[in-house]
Amino acid sequence: MGDPSIHLSSHNLAYVEELFEAWSRQPDSVPEYWQAIFEAQSPEGADPSESPANRPSNGRQPRGYFAARALGREAPAINGNGRTRPAPTRKSEGSNGSPGALLPTVGTAPDAQTAAPSTPAATPQAVLDLQHRVDQLIRNIRVRGHRIAQLDPLGQPRHSPPELDPAFYGLTDQDMDRVFTMSSSRRNQRTLTLRQIISLLQNTYCRYIGVQYMHIDDLEMREWLQERMEGTENRIHLDRPQQLRILTRLTDAVIFEQFVQKKYLGAKTFSLEGGESLIPLLEMAIEKAGGQGVREIVMAMAHRGRLNVLANILGKSAKQIFREFEDSDHASLLGRGDVKYHMGHSSDWTTARGEKVHLSLCFNPSHLEYINPVALGRMRAKMDRGGPGWRQKGLVVLIHGDAAFAGEGIVPETLNLSELPGYDTGGALHIIVNNQIGFTTGPQQARSTLYATSVAKMLASPIFHVNGEDPEAVAQALQLSLDFRRQFGRDAFIDMYCYRKRGHNEGDEPSFTQPRLYKAIGQRKGVREGYLEHLLKLGGISEDEANAIAEQRLEHLESELTAARSASSATAAKKPPSVWNVYQGGHEADVPEVDTTVAANELKHLLKQLCAVPQDFNVHPKIRRLLDQRLEMAESKRPLDWAAGEALAYASLAVEGWRIRMSGQDCERGTFSHRHAVLHDIEDDRTWPVFQNLSETQSPVEFYNSPLSEAGVLGFEYGYSLDRPDGLTLWEAQFGDFINAAQVIVDQFIASGEDKWNRLSGLVVLLPHGFEGQGPEHSSGRLERLLLLAADDNIQVTYPTTPAQIFHLLRRQVLRTWRKPLFIMTPKSMLRLPAATSSLAEFEGRFQRIIPDDVSGRDDQVRRVILCTGKIHYELAEQRKQLEKESQVAIIRLEQLHPLTEDALMAALEPYPPGAEVFWVQEEPGNMGAWRYMKVRFGDALNARTGGRFRGLMRPDSASPATGSAKAHRTEQDRILEDAFAEVG
Repeated sequence: MGDPSIHLSSHNLAYVEELFEAWSRQPDSVPEYWQAIFEAQSPEGADPSESPANRPSNGRQPRGYFAARALGREAPAINGNGRTRPAPTRKSEGSNGSPGALLPTVGTAPDAQTAAPSTPAATPQAVLDLQHRVDQLIRNIRVRGHRIAQLDPLGQPRHSPPELDPAFYGLTDQDMDRVFTMSSSRRNQRTLTLRQIISLLQNTYCRYIGVQYMHIDDLEMREWLQERMEGTENRIHLDRPQQLRILTRLTDAVIFEQFVQKKYLGAKTFSLEGGESLIPLLEMAIEKAGGQGVREIVMAMAHRGRLNVLANILGKSAKQIFREFEDSDHASLLGRGDVKYHMGHSSDWTTARGEKVHLSLCFNPSHLEYINPVALGRMRAKMDRGGPGWRQKGLVVLIHGDAAFAGEGIVPETLNLSELPGYDTGGALHIIVNNQIGFTTGPQQARSTLYATSVAKMLASPIFHVNGEDPEAVAQALQLSLDFRRQFGRDAFIDMYCYRKRGHNEGDEPSFTQPRLYKAIGQRKGVREGYLEHLLKLGGISEDEANAIAEQRLEHLESELTAARSASSATAAKKPPSVWNVYQGGHEADVPEVDTTVAANELKHLLKQLCAVPQDFNVHPKIRRLLDQRLEMAESKRPLDWAAGEALAYASLAVEGWRIRMSGQDCERGTFSHRHAVLHDIEDDRTWPVFQNLSETQSPVEFYNSPLSEAGVLGFEYGYSLDRPDGLTLWEAQFGDFINAAQVIVDQFIASGEDKWNRLSGLVVLLPHGFEGQGPEHSSGRLERLLLLAADDNIQVTYPTTPAQIFHLLRRQVLRTWRKPLFIMTPKSMLRLPAATSSLAEFEGRFQRIIPDDVSGRDDQVRRVILCTGKIHYELAEQRKQLEKESQVAIIRLEQLHPLTEDALMAALEPYPPGAEVFWVQEEPGNMGAWRYMKVRFGDALNARTGGRFRGLMRPDSASPATGSAKAHRTEQDRILEDAFAEVG
């Protein structure tokens, strides 16, 4: 039989009382294990027959927790929440939040006025009452023991909550040697004295590791963590080789920082000094993960310590880093490149057991946390390529700063992705290098929460707060984190408390704003020195060994510096990963065109497949009508609309073997109810993935409705595109203006990634755009911002106007070997505009950057040429028709605004008389849209051709994109259309 103390609960009170009554009359009438329980809870030398329980059954005390106990003292008062009211306690002398802070109050009795003397328990009810109070203490130490853990290397005092004091529950010295039940799970329960229980819990939760895990709703996860932590008292026993490796890595970190500071005095390095435990932590993470079967690790981190991590973990040669300090290659970086502490790197790591692990450190902009979703997207792409087994072979390690983790909204956006099916990567390891300061701002001004990691409690994940000056505590937190991730596939967090020895950068003076903090930091010995003293006391490592390690590292850095300063030491350019070998960046003119045609019979077959659903699937009647119309398109009975053109692009690519992935808010259906990529049975809500049933050999076509997030999801998809050039990756904004909330991703990654980091991306961004009287928030996809960022063929900015054009544009994005981000201004009302359709014949050929006027035979009569892009073309064409000015006015559509060459534009104007005036017409205000881009890029050439007769027609400059009045919108739109044809000739 198991531990008898498991019976001590209110659920079994009647059973326990019967046993107690039997024991009171005749002790040997109950099993020995029950005899031990009752004897332990009875006064020393007491006779069981004198127990209050030894009385006629009709004279027993009433059962129930709230009844007064026959103990010679009153039961503790209970407040309205069912919790024992706290008795006033005296603060223990010397209690400063150290690991011993709990025990000085253990034997402190409550004031005599508020608590009765502690007379030993005698009845089952009294036993249960005491056990209940001990259970409360146990739970509160598990929940809040982290509050008094010694986390801060600087030793700043922490407030001890009263509920961590045994006296809070009326427990005194007389209770310390009583036996109670302590359980860490349903399977693991044991009997210990209260003194042993407190000691065990104190060692587990209140030393150099403080844990937050009781917010996890899942019982299995909590019990797993409790068993792992309390079973070892949150300690790890390292053998000599492990201790030596930690010392070596600490030495690597310290020597590197000292060397760089000495050789490049005043240079910005964002030193790791004060947080050097990060280096052994990362080594242990790689070794542990390798042993768990991980074969690829994607890492992301901010500035601080990045050079150290590059040198000592990623294996980037110190020579190369020193050349960057020397700025030896500046001639090749004119107008491009990035600072050294933003750069990424990749390498292969061989673990002590011989496992190969590929490491990739992502590049990083100064918006520190925005790299997080990018790293996760990269890993998801690797996992999708590798197949189902890769969920266990990949790991993302995200290294945060405390101020950024607490302060940047991209953090909860990214955390929210972790358990969603479209974004899951098997759980990330988060490491917070807790400087306890951000730039010049302390925690009290930087966050409203106790911890920088409080936002992480949104997930069912443990948070380990650990003292960074105790490398063995760091090792324990790391082991638990990776084991938890492996067991449950969820994120885990290590909040490593350290300090920032220098200012925000090496030229900054931190004592201007934090004098007391930096006085304390200046008096600290380094983490390596402290750990070495610990090892020397243990006797396993000698001081000579430690000095030899340091000398060896220093000699290596000196030789690397000498090589870096050599004129012949230029580092060869690193070849791109193999998946990128067939793809290129550069200029569009250097890439051959591709034929994006699909045979008409194949298109008809795909259209029919897109309409095929199981016979027992109950399609919504309105969607059934759309499917019937699509069948008519397949039979050439009606032209193809935008939805059909887009769908055929995805379907044709999928059957040709290209993987398709799209995410965005409601992208499965489409904001404007045109896509319907996933159908829902109206009877039982079953789903039918339309694009996954085209052929037996097709590639996956995945549509994921994203959370209400722009920056996080767009960053994820950008990251996905970095490791998946051999497919089509798309993000769709619900409305084009939603790109506003993701501008950091656009500016600092998508538009500039090739220029800064030589990283290519074929990401497609779909932005519904068009002025249709829907107000200022849902009119503009901010075309002007994209064109402002457009330079040197870095991105593609397009505004296609026909189903055939979107078909060819999407296919071209995959079939060309040129990989550049593609922004598409997509339609809203134009989705169902009868004029905006295409015949099957138009699906032959390729994408047209410029669509010429569709009226022929009168080119020499044209007096005005209108250049435009997008939806307004159809309104202009209708206005021209009504005014019967087809012979006088030509309308040319610019479907690709960037890259766009002057030669191509002049060629489009060639058929018309040189003196014909040229208007740029747009529906956006003058300070938005494409007008200023066109004027700056092509104004001189157009004025030269027209004799200075190039002008723009548009809404007046405005601070807001559009009016909120539908009638005002119509008035403005009509004025533009009228002016476009006024005074022709």
